Amino acid sequence: MKKIWIIAACVCVSTTPARASSWFGDTTLNGQIEGGIMANPARPTDGENFGQLLADHANQPSLNQITLTFTKPVDPIGGGYGLGVNLRLLYGSDARIYNIAGISDRAFSSRYQIMPVFANVALHMPWLTQKGLDGQVGIFTAPMGVETLDPSTRPFYTLAYTTEYSTPFEHVGAMFQWHLDDHYDIQFGIDTGNQTTFGRKDDNAEPAGYIGLTANNLLDGKLSLTYLTRLGPEDSVRALGPSANSAMRIWNDLNGNYKITDKLTVYAEFNFLHDEGLRAETYSAVTWLAWNVTPSLTLNYRGEIYRDNSGLMVTQFLSDTAYAKALLGDPARTENAPATTYGSLSLNAAWHPTLGHHIKFFQIRPEIRFDRSLNGTSPFNDFRNDGMFTFGGDVTLGF
Repeated sequence: MKKIWIIAACVCVSTTPARASSWFGDTTLNGQIEGGIMANPARPTDGENFGQLLADHANQPSLNQITLTFTKPVDPIGGGYGLGVNLRLLYGSDARIYNIAGISDRAFSSRYQIMPVFANVALHMPWLTQKGLDGQVGIFTAPMGVETLDPSTRPFYTLAYTTEYSTPFEHVGAMFQWHLDDHYDIQFGIDTGNQTTFGRKDDNAEPAGYIGLTANNLLDGKLSLTYLTRLGPEDSVRALGPSANSAMRIWNDLNGNYKITDKLTVYAEFNFLHDEGLRAETYSAVTWLAWNVTPSLTLNYRGEIYRDNSGLMVTQFLSDTAYAKALLGDPARTENAPATTYGSLSLNAAWHPTLGHHIKFFQIRPEIRFDRSLNGTSPFNDFRNDGMFTFGGDVTLGF
């Protein structure tokens, strides 16, 4: 499993001076396709796998993503400064959930929609420390959490409750990484909110932002840790009135990974969210275990306990535009369970053989998943059951 810094991974500064005429010489253009299905033997009449956002349609295949990625790595432009460009466009069912209000939420209203995953200018600035400051300005993926939107950098087709309901997805603003030394980075940034932009398409009139610390390659390179806190209003004025501009949502996420052996790695995430406007709280713990059996086969485990204290956070969206409407406080077809403690166990095998020169990435991931209410509620399968069993998986092709 890779960490979430898809954008930050592009911020690498060459030490060789580059001529202006060759500045675009190291640009890359890549594509990727992912599709999958999660079957539900209970056949819920609403057709939904409750608590799953990307694999929500029970027993129906989905074209989750077709992505096109343009990358211009950061190269020197003089005086120790560097400049680069990152752009990724996505078409598919995943865009229903990750869309950005005011930018891509009205482009399509069908099951398959389009969105920019990131579109930013990447900067290197020789400030404050020897390694300086890196940043991304524009549209960027949220830095909080472990699981990513990119299927090639996360272990499972489905997502944890923590990823779906207690970490943000997309931002418009600026995010920076201040490199203190070889091991420690301070991360900070400001944005318009989760999946919103400037003007009328912001759900409230206030910004939000991050502060946190990353520690990499500790204990002889075996341990890495990231802590981020996020603060700002995230509720909609249309739903709560003017109080939404001052009602804070506080997100806290600590995650890390430890390399037990060359083939076995454990990951863990601890998350706490408090929303003043909704009077809601969630807290959770997630663990992953990845065993690289061979260079082309990885076996993965994920276990999670997730508490939704109010029943307002874990939401199922029953139409293709429901998520985007609910984000802005507009009427939307949704379902919520009572306050519930969710337990979830997922197992899969990720087979990713090397196919040839023109196929950069190929992966098949069969998955089984068990979800259960741990406090006696019945949120699953049309609110008939306290548990849900799903199975399926996805296929990803990169070129």
